[in-house]
Amino acid sequence: MPLHLILIDALNLIRRIYAVQERPFLLNNELAENTKRQVLFNTQQGCVSALGKMLEQHQPSHALAVFDSIAPCWRYQLFPDYKKGRKKMPQHLADKLSDIQDEFMRFSVDSLVSEADEADDLIATLAVKVALRGQNVTIVSTDKSFLSLLGPNIKVYDYFNRRYLDETYVREKFKVKPEQLVDFWTLTGDSTNKIPGVAGIGQITASALLSQYDSLAALLNAKDLKQSVMTKLHEDVDQLKLYRQLLTLKQDIPLGFNLKDLRLPLASESE
Repeated sequence: MPLHLILIDALNLIRRIYAVQERPFLLNNELAENTKRQVLFNTQQGCVSALGKMLEQHQPSHALAVFDSIAPCWRYQLFPDYKKGRKKMPQHLADKLSDIQDEFMRFSVDSLVSEADEADDLIATLAVKVALRGQNVTIVSTDKSFLSLLGPNIKVYDYFNRRYLDETYVREKFKVKPEQLVDFWTLTGDSTNKIPGVAGIGQITASALLSQYDSLAALLNAKDLKQSVMTKLHEDVDQLKLYRQLLTLKQDIPLGFNLKDLRLPLASESE
């Protein structure tokens, strides 16, 4: 059978399922201990159910669940305000992750936990590596950063809304092409990750500029920009380049394993 790898952005999945399970029971932002155990059990069951549905729908030959590192990744070292103010994972959920990983393994879906990189970078590295071989990858996540990877062999699937986030979705939402998204967010900023972007440049202006000039590099070298726009762009070019670096997914992380290690048993039997 043709190779089809699904890469699951594990904490994106788990934390969203947990939030749904937790919400009805929150009182003064705290859970009673017995309720906490029930919420964790429901979360684990929800994750197992979600994985089963993914495997059934996508019929992959290979699969991997990718987790973020426990330690802060390299982006925090370059930009201390990265993701500033984002709610931390509850410790009781963090303590449950190994049990969820064990449940995933019952489906023969292994888990990769990074030592220093974000799950996004690991997923991007593996997705691009497989796609360059002409083989197919489905990234399961609602994280918009993966949309910059879209191509003939890389798809992004939103499990919660049961839809693919494709090029049409990108054009309708952001008014740019997938390959322009990193430049687009560099200009507009990315509130999710607390990256400020260029003051005074919003989505409409950014999409219009990229439609005309195609890339941030071309913009910075353009001589026919409005003076007001040129001034904004050139106020701190080094900071702008930092924002772009933070928003760009790494694609060259040494992985230390082969695709055959991710092959699912039924796929092996059919080969």
